[in-house]
Amino acid sequence: MSTSPPAHRTGAVVGVLAGAGITVSVMQTLVVPLIPDLPQLLHTSAANASWAITATLLAAAVATPVIGRLGDLYGKRRLLVVSAAMLVIGSLVCAPANSLAPMVVGRALQGFGMGVIPLGISIMRDVVPPARLGSAMAIMSSSLGVGGALGLPASAAVAEKADWHALFWGSGALGLIAAALIVWLVPESSVRAGGRFDVVGALGLSAGLICLLLPISKGGDWGWGSGGTLGLFAASLVVLLLWGAWELRHPAPLVDLRTSARRPILMTNLASVVIGFAMYAMSLVTPQLLQLPVVTGYGLGQSMLQAGLWMAPAGLMMMAVSPFAARLSGARGPKVSLFVGALVIACGYALGLALMGGVWGVLIFSSVISAGVGLAYAAMPALIMSAAPISEGAAANGLNSLMRSIGTSTASAVMGVVLAHMTTRLGPVTIPSESGFRVGLVIGAGVAVLAALVVLAIPGRARPVPGAALDLAEEAPAGLAADPAVR
Repeated sequence: MSTSPPAHRTGAVVGVLAGAGITVSVMQTLVVPLIPDLPQLLHTSAANASWAITATLLAAAVATPVIGRLGDLYGKRRLLVVSAAMLVIGSLVCAPANSLAPMVVGRALQGFGMGVIPLGISIMRDVVPPARLGSAMAIMSSSLGVGGALGLPASAAVAEKADWHALFWGSGALGLIAAALIVWLVPESSVRAGGRFDVVGALGLSAGLICLLLPISKGGDWGWGSGGTLGLFAASLVVLLLWGAWELRHPAPLVDLRTSARRPILMTNLASVVIGFAMYAMSLVTPQLLQLPVVTGYGLGQSMLQAGLWMAPAGLMMMAVSPFAARLSGARGPKVSLFVGALVIACGYALGLALMGGVWGVLIFSSVISAGVGLAYAAMPALIMSAAPISEGAAANGLNSLMRSIGTSTASAVMGVVLAHMTTRLGPVTIPSESGFRVGLVIGAGVAVLAALVVLAIPGRARPVPGAALDLAEEAPAGLAADPAVR
């Protein structure tokens, strides 16, 4: 087993890992304020400019399970540094760019940095004392929301007040600082998985995910019934089935499908897809609602910067509830935290139907939704780690992060269809209607209720989990995994 850092350094380790998670999460919203201007800035069409966002999504989806497995095999801290380095390189490629090709390449490299979050959660299991592990994992999980919340107003301010290239010079500097702090303060885990890296499995999973997520992301532009969209969906099914057959026969697979098929892991991953959908649906509804003109009767007339500032407290709420989430998981079990989080999300969307008419109302209901997401995201790693072998922790967390990405991608597609088809006219411009926003909120509430029902299918009793579900003294995790029903 690995050696825990001295007690006085544990807080520094957790802070560095969470800070690295926030840094890579900022990349998800870095170019959002630039979306209307990207075609002009990159001298291309609007459809082509959207690849600056799609490339990051695809790269992050591919990177999280692959980098997680590499971390299990060759060292989690080493791969943390590699992930941060990819972020820096991607930023340096984007920083001087004035055309589409380098921007897409750089944004894809930035997407590979998203492996930091599952790697960080996994290394915490190996080096953080059990008594502090619950709160540490909760903080790390919440970094996804905090990064998004801070990134939007910060990038909007830079885009409004300075040259847009400064966004990427700044992100490169943050990535470099994160890498240096990881090398300096984070100890390497001695936990290693056996076997060699499954190259065929990595290529197969990457191809299958690209074939799946690409039409989900671009189906609105291509047409959902077009040959390209349907062909890629069909190809993803074939490729992923062949990949699954390969993984089941490989002695050291990229993803242990037999372990992933255990009910605690399987149902937690399914819940992650649905929670990811519910989280991202809010991110699509609230900015548009805040920025539409007041003359519509339901728009709130905020600028991009103002909208980002009104949304920032919601993301910070995820960090604020993380200590409570850890205590709830310790007292009642992470299954209860995940269930409560799903119900809080549903309540937040229901509040949205009543409060969407004012900026303070938007702040309140978005904060409630984010509090629920914080509870849910804090519980997921504990559930995954309590059921996965310790030598596969990073790969298991990477797969769980991938499930969240599939949920957010699906939310983008579904909510995009709703808001694109439920429209009204404002002079010469077509905009989403008030009914479209309300339907979006109802969908978010319904998906959150579905998540709660999925959580009920996770086996095992909701018992206290010392150290947030993990006993590092044994290969077999404690908490839920100690119950024969979940083994």
